[in-house]
Amino acid sequence: MKPADISLLHTLGTPTVSPDGTHAVVAVTRPDLDADEYRGELWLVPTDGATEPRQLTGGRKDGEPTYSPDGRWLAFTRAEPGARPQLHVMPTTGGEPWKVTDQPLGAGKPAWSPDSRRLAFVSRVPEEGRYGDTKPDKERPRRITTLKYRLDNLGFYSDRRSHVFVTDPFASRTSVAPAVQVTEGDFDHDDPAWSPDGTLLAFTAARHDTRDATHYSDLWLAAPDGTGLRRITDTTLSVGQPRFTPDGATVCFHAAAPGPTGRTLVAENRGVWSVPADGSAPPRRLTAAEPYHLANNGVIVTTDDGVLFPAENRGASDLLLVPYDGSAPEILISGAREVYAPAHAAGVVVATVADQTTSGELVALRDGKESTLTAFAALTPLPLEEITTTAPDGYPVHGWLVRPTGEGPHPVLLMIHGGPFTQYGWRVFDEAQVYAAAGYAVVMGNPRGSSGYGEAHGKAVIGDVGNVSAIDLLALLDAALATGGLDTGRVGVLGGSHGGYMTTWLAAHHGDRFKAAISERAVNAIDSFHGSSDIGWSFARDLYGDDPAGWAELSPLTHASRIDLPFLIIHSEHDWRCPVEQAQRLFVALKLRGVETEMLLFPGEGHEMSRSGLPSHRVARFEAILDWWERHLTA
Repeated sequence: MKPADISLLHTLGTPTVSPDGTHAVVAVTRPDLDADEYRGELWLVPTDGATEPRQLTGGRKDGEPTYSPDGRWLAFTRAEPGARPQLHVMPTTGGEPWKVTDQPLGAGKPAWSPDSRRLAFVSRVPEEGRYGDTKPDKERPRRITTLKYRLDNLGFYSDRRSHVFVTDPFASRTSVAPAVQVTEGDFDHDDPAWSPDGTLLAFTAARHDTRDATHYSDLWLAAPDGTGLRRITDTTLSVGQPRFTPDGATVCFHAAAPGPTGRTLVAENRGVWSVPADGSAPPRRLTAAEPYHLANNGVIVTTDDGVLFPAENRGASDLLLVPYDGSAPEILISGAREVYAPAHAAGVVVATVADQTTSGELVALRDGKESTLTAFAALTPLPLEEITTTAPDGYPVHGWLVRPTGEGPHPVLLMIHGGPFTQYGWRVFDEAQVYAAAGYAVVMGNPRGSSGYGEAHGKAVIGDVGNVSAIDLLALLDAALATGGLDTGRVGVLGGSHGGYMTTWLAAHHGDRFKAAISERAVNAIDSFHGSSDIGWSFARDLYGDDPAGWAELSPLTHASRIDLPFLIIHSEHDWRCPVEQAQRLFVALKLRGVETEMLLFPGEGHEMSRSGLPSHRVARFEAILDWWERHLTA
């Protein structure tokens, strides 16, 4: 895979299944290098596999499809050129879609009422005079009074709260009908879901007095006109995705338990919970805290028999059916692959599934039999070689090697993921494929601190993340080198976010193992990260320790005087997760010492640039990385 081949990589959204179970619709998104944007279309996929999938819509940016309960209509989002996404509806028998919302900041997360006559959705409501025709740099100043006021890749949000709305999509097909705002107040609301009888909407919100300094949120119910608002959880959890059970008596959701302070969410497994819709009992956890954890971008779905739940499992993500009584889950899909978005209707389960050959295809389960419905993959990737080893302290370490073709010995890259509570896994990963195709053996794994191996594995690094993670990462590197065909004298290290933190840490403490390094969007100085990051006010204490006096020793910047190897720093100017000062401080420290150092800054991008930034920026980033390795690992 070459850098420009990102245009061949696709991303599947959450599918929707027709009420009779015969068809699924899914959004397929790809980078468009010519337009320097992302293109998304909806595809219609027969669930019996008897006929080929076909493209259903021709919009430039279509997504979030959902069938109406009567099967006659499909709602979805569409963003016209230069405009924000709005809800559209089209007949499933064919015909042109029409726009049903005209929200100033766009609309999303459509949810049909049970009678197929109304749509609930979420939209941000701007303060008067903001986010309109006035240029942002000419708006009046913001008065900030809360810790939570901005978010990376979103921007400021305390002046544009998200609210739940309801609209009649059939009021007019020539003009947009006014929508009813269900929620109000200086709170963010999300994830609307209808009760089976259509009398209630469930949604999430943090409306409690301590919301600014905690991660607690609650489930709320209200009538579709906003009356009768009531809370049905007990402000002890961080909740998401409410889903009514088919009888309407219970609401299921996923949640993590922040603990008694309401703040710590580092290395907390996110499981399935339920609560009576009448609020007569406290929430109950349906999945054990160990080992079940919701997959990244995972979606839960309620069925007659239980909750569909994608759960991480040692680099994989299994699809589980969680019974409502909390008994042991049934495994529906497992193996060396990742499930992250299921849908269900008429006894048919459809899910997006990735493995080492594809970034995602639709898979159907019907009568216990599994079939693959799509073949969107346009690349033939290099395979993953699984590695298991043991750290010097006896701890098991798990990861993979992506080996280039041809004769070795190949130069080697130790690649470290962010988080740290996330996981590398069994899927096509563009980073590994681009580097391996260029001739570098890529070593990647899930050291202590990662998710998918239980909370104890994740929490093992708290307070000493650099030293503990390094033990596992170096053990994984040694195990890969021992497989043969790799050049032990030409090894580089790279990573982003927490992976960038660990790159700088390894360069300072184990620099003799590497010839060069690339640190991207990293935390380098915990003290300034604490005050400048959108999440730093909480995350710094929760991961690195509650006593700021110890942060200096844990900060890679403190140890920059020990770094002598060539060092490339990559950062985005609008990164609010790890603000650009983190890169600048390290750059200055290394340059003043005469270390061969370069800094690559991307304008207009945030923390997610390597995954969702402008396609041209993603290609430029890959080209710069390959140039750096060619200069320092192939000479």
